[in-house]
Amino acid sequence: MITCVVEYVIDPAQTEAFERFGRRWMELVDRHGGTHHGYFLPAEGASDKALALFSFPSLAAYEEYRSLFGRDPDFVEADRIRDESGCVLRYERSFMRPVLPSPDGSPAVTAENRDIEMRP
Repeated sequence: MITCVVEYVIDPAQTEAFERFGRRWMELVDRHGGTHHGYFLPAEGASDKALALFSFPSLAAYEEYRSLFGRDPDFVEADRIRDESGCVLRYERSFMRPVLPSPDGSPAVTAENRDIEMRP
């Protein structure tokens, strides 16, 4: 499994548009083989920071999903929310691998000892 962490700088005056943008992308990620863990918006502290986390079974599965950007009408529509509102000022994407708690209390499960497909 690979988890994408997207760190956003948003326009605080466009938070509602960012929420619409986020809800749309959550649907698209889930529809195309991923699991969206949600968008996280400012509550206290900096008012212009937001995060999104979503996972795919492998980097190859993520790349298949990414191949739809700019081509699939639903993806274009979702990006239009961002572009027309100006809710996203910039973003940075990172990929992480999980270290998960084990259900029986034994040492944490990692990609290496869980037999999860990982690619560099």
